[in-house]
Amino acid sequence: MKFTIETAYLQATLDSKGAELHSLYSKEHEIEYLWQGDATYWGRRSPVLFPFVGALKDNKYTYNGQTYPMSQHGFARDMEFEVYEQSSDAMTFVLKSNQETREVYPFDFELYLSYQLGGDGLSVTYKVVNPSDEQMFFSIGGHPAFNVPLEKDLTFEDYYLKSSPMKSRIMIPLKGRYIDVENRTLGQTNATIALTRDLFSNDALIYETKGLNSFSICSEKSPHSVTLSFNNLPFVGIWTPYGTDAPFVCIEPWAGIADSTDASGKLEEKFGIQTLQAQETFTTKYAITVK
Repeated sequence: MKFTIETAYLQATLDSKGAELHSLYSKEHEIEYLWQGDATYWGRRSPVLFPFVGALKDNKYTYNGQTYPMSQHGFARDMEFEVYEQSSDAMTFVLKSNQETREVYPFDFELYLSYQLGGDGLSVTYKVVNPSDEQMFFSIGGHPAFNVPLEKDLTFEDYYLKSSPMKSRIMIPLKGRYIDVENRTLGQTNATIALTRDLFSNDALIYETKGLNSFSICSEKSPHSVTLSFNNLPFVGIWTPYGTDAPFVCIEPWAGIADSTDASGKLEEKFGIQTLQAQETFTTKYAITVK
């Protein structure tokens, strides 16, 4: 079911399936900033990645001696969330563990996704609750896709990626669907990066991040841009499907990451995994700012 929240300047459309953001529209500039989905390139728009980010080796993992199947990015993006709270400019959805989720993920959880419009942007908050008396392991991340170009008279190549702080970051290459931790390099995010198709020839660009970070998609030919910012999330992925002329770029803040090439498959040994002790809560958020 679709829902709309808005302010005098912005309007956001949300879908209870996956608690997914479907539109972020500026009334002031009459610009749709969010990719509108097209299966020719990628049918999603801004899915939540939970309880895993990225791919697991052979699409499975083990925990307490039992093996569980799991597709890339987990199951939450395809499940129906309930409305928890709603106002004119904000909305919160919730997904709770059930018999279906326990068949592939043996933990009790409550997952809250909150959206709040204000000023020139949208804040997105993730809250993961462990209501049980045992520890749980999980990952969570965002995957919003932004229209590139933002205006009809511009092209994909008219845009560039800018980070703040403008400094080098550790870059983790992919080897197939898995991260190659042993071959991490220093990514040159200390300068702007021109958006080209070849930039994504090895799939996503993945960087390690610490503290406050922001990544912007800008053009010297336009005053309009989009920025995604976050604090204390350990990774970010930048992606558009290679070998196509897909008119979008994803900026993906992650608390978790795909399996490494040498992953054991044991959940408690997984690189980048998050842990919640009994009755604990994990909260993180990111913000999308538009011009």
